[in-house]
Amino acid sequence: MFEPQYKLNTSLLNNIVRIKHLIAELNNQKFPELMLASFEKDSYAISAHASTSIEGNPIPLTDVRKILKNTPTHIRDTEREVLNYNNALHYLSTQIERPKPITSAFICSIQSTVVDGLLEKKNIGKFRVDPVVVNDPRQRKIAYIPPNADDVYPLMDELTTFLKREHHTTDPLILAGIFHKQFVVIHPFMDGNGRTARLVTKYLLARMGLDTFQLFSFENYYNQNVTKYFSSVGVLGDYYDVRTTIDFTDWLIYFTDGIIDELLRVQKLLNASITPTRLSDHEKIIVAYIQKNGSITKSEYAKITDRAHSTQILDFKRLVEKRIVTRENRGRATYYTLNKL
Repeated sequence: MFEPQYKLNTSLLNNIVRIKHLIAELNNQKFPELMLASFEKDSYAISAHASTSIEGNPIPLTDVRKILKNTPTHIRDTEREVLNYNNALHYLSTQIERPKPITSAFICSIQSTVVDGLLEKKNIGKFRVDPVVVNDPRQRKIAYIPPNADDVYPLMDELTTFLKREHHTTDPLILAGIFHKQFVVIHPFMDGNGRTARLVTKYLLARMGLDTFQLFSFENYYNQNVTKYFSSVGVLGDYYDVRTTIDFTDWLIYFTDGIIDELLRVQKLLNASITPTRLSDHEKIIVAYIQKNGSITKSEYAKITDRAHSTQILDFKRLVEKRIVTRENRGRATYYTLNKL
């Protein structure tokens, strides 16, 4: 039976309390749906870029955004990695309201999405049946020898049973963190382990009640210092030599540090977007007219102001840039309405 070793020390407890406080703050705020949808799309791009970059994918974030907006005609493997991760994120986001239990079958389904079109079929959606080693590219030698293939299924069964057994008694942050590290220790697949671990961990975190899950890109924290991430989540040596000495405490502190960092980023992003924008007296006239009549045209504005034509155009331009009004139609049919945000 899987019984992870860790200590609820002051640092870890303080992190858990702070995370719960930040989540409560975010959930108590009301944000416009259109604004959330816009940020959600970019959050997926950030997550897909960060998680694949951790594994060595060289595509920069600017290009990731382009790939997700317009799928290339001829997809390279590096591009497919990004698209696959994005597909997995979208699938998991649909499962949050009615969360599925974390089973081996569920985990395999996530891995199959992550590596779709990148591996042989025998290694897609199935636990490995061959031995693997984890190399240290800097020292060019083996850093870790995972469990034998014959032990993968029972170890994964122990891990998912642990999640189910402790669901109502152990803090979900602790459970998510323990799952992440133990999954990496087991290394159940031939490839896609890191990406699958981060996706399922993200799903576990979403189940704890973070309403803005779609904006949450904790993978970005790991990508800022990949070396520290690998040294924190991984272990060194032979699994059978170190399995009884693995302590999760330091990893859980690092893990919760990352969640705090990401929650603060999301909070700052959302608050900055809803901060009231100061309007000039002339801009207030336009907004008041739209509130009363539903829309305004340039000719209508010209009748209620003595400003020069060129300045009237600037008034509309500034309101559009501030996302207060939206331009509808073109040419002589142009009119302006209040932004739904």
